[in-house]
Parts: sequence; structure tokens; C-alpha cells
Amino acid sequence: MNTNAMSMNARGQARRAANSRAMDAGARAGFVARGVIYLLVGVLALRIAFSDGGGKQADRGGAIAEIAEKPFGNVLLWVLGVALAGMALWRLSEALFGQVGPDGHKPSKRAMAAGRFLFYTFVSYSVLSYAAGDRSSGSGSSDQQTDDVTARVLQWTGGQWIVGIAGVAVICAGLWMAFRAVTRKYHKHLKMAEMTKKVRQAVDVTGVFGGTVRGAVFATAGGFAVAAAVQHEPGRAKGMDDTLRSFTETPAGPWLLVLIALGLAAFGLFSWANARWRRV
Repeated sequence: MNTNAMSMNARGQARRAANSRAMDAGARAGFVARGVIYLLVGVLALRIAFSDGGGKQADRGGAIAEIAEKPFGNVLLWVLGVALAGMALWRLSEALFGQVGPDGHKPSKRAMAAGRFLFYTFVSYSVLSYAAGDRSSGSGSSDQQTDDVTARVLQWTGGQWIVGIAGVAVICAGLWMAFRAVTRKYHKHLKMAEMTKKVRQAVDVTGVFGGTVRGAVFATAGGFAVAAAVQHEPGRAKGMDDTLRSFTETPAGPWLLVLIALGLAAFGLFSWANARWRRV
């Protein structure tokens, strides 16, 4: 068998794996895992709104620590980490072979899938490392990590521009998430015809509300990064936890954070709807 034939055979096997039931199950498990994390972050944010949160962080690290404290928590973390790995592999298959739908093979779609693959690979690794006993992995403060990275980059030549551009990119990503949610772009990815009227309404409530709030949180975090770049102060940049806490400093007080927390929890429920009705 020549090299060309072997390459085509390997690519064919990879494509079959990408379209397999195992990949389908991995993607759906990943959506369930994502939903769990967002629901827990929403619950932690509610605690912060009504108190100080009991010292817990309202971010992915706080959610992981919360799970670890529960009975059989370590087992749940292993399940969560493996599920997120399934999501990462599914995103990789989309990057290599394109997404479902007529425009799924566009370079922009495949590039976004590649970015999501890297993100979910990192999240899966951090959860599995924590489950394996590395308590410095996964549950670290997103605020401290953001401060450290921002401070390091600001020391580089052109560091202010890099941080500023990254902040603008996060703002744009957040606004795009909110726009997609408000315009219900997610409809094309879901099997809407298989839902009852009440289920469709519930999916739209969680999809629009949750997606808009998620986008707003990202855009706000991006704004803090831009402020850090302009003022050359690493402390101005905020991770998820500090970004959420900042909503309590508005004239609306803790009630705005309550709204944000409910939105993040709603996005968690929307992720579960994706696990059931997503076109994979």
C-alpha cells in the first residue's frame, strides 16, 4: 500500500470515528458537564449576592471545589473530566471535518471549533488533574491567575497593546455570544421540530436569557482587561469571580448579581437542552 493510500485510509477512519455513536455520546456528555459547571457557578454567585459566598469563588475553580466536597465528589470529578474530554474531541472533529449544516465547512467555523477544542482540552485536563490529587490544578483562583498573566504580559515590549487587543477580543466575543442568543441563532443547531411547544418555549427562555447574560459577563471581563492595559495596572483585570462580584458595586447592588447568577444557571439548563437536542 503506498503512502497516499495509507493517508486516505487513515483519514477515512478518522472521519468514521468523528461520525460514530461514541463521538455523539461524548459531545452530549460534554454539554451535560458544561451545564453542571454553569449551574454551580450560578449558585455560588447567588451566595455571594446575599453574603460573602462563604469564601467560595464563583468560577470554574469554585465549582470544582464545590463538587469535591460532596459525597463521591472525586468520582463525580472524574466523570466530569472525561465528559469534557468528549466535548474536546467532538470540537476537534468539527475543526478537522467541519460542522453539521450547509456552512459547517467554512474556515471561520473550523477555526472556532479548533479554539473550542483547545479550551475544553484545558478545562478537562484541569478537572482530571484535580481529581487525581493535584489540588493546585483546576480550583485555582481565576482572579489571581488573571492578575499574574496580565502583570507578566504588561512587562513585555508592546504588552499594553497585547492586553488591550485581548480585552477588545473578549468584549467582541461576549457581544457576539449575546447577539447569537438574542437572535436565537442556536435554533439551527437544535432539533426544534422534535420538541413540544412548552419545551421550545423553555429552551428559548434559557437560551436567550442565559446566552445574553453569559455574553455580558464575558464583555465585562474584557472591559476590565482594556482598563488594565490603558492604565497599566494588572489589578484592573479581573477573573470570573471578581467580575461577578463587581456587579454588586453598581447602583442596583446585589440584585444585579442575582439576575446574572440566574442567567448563568439558565445557561447551564440550556446546555442540558443541547445535550438532548443538539445536532451532532
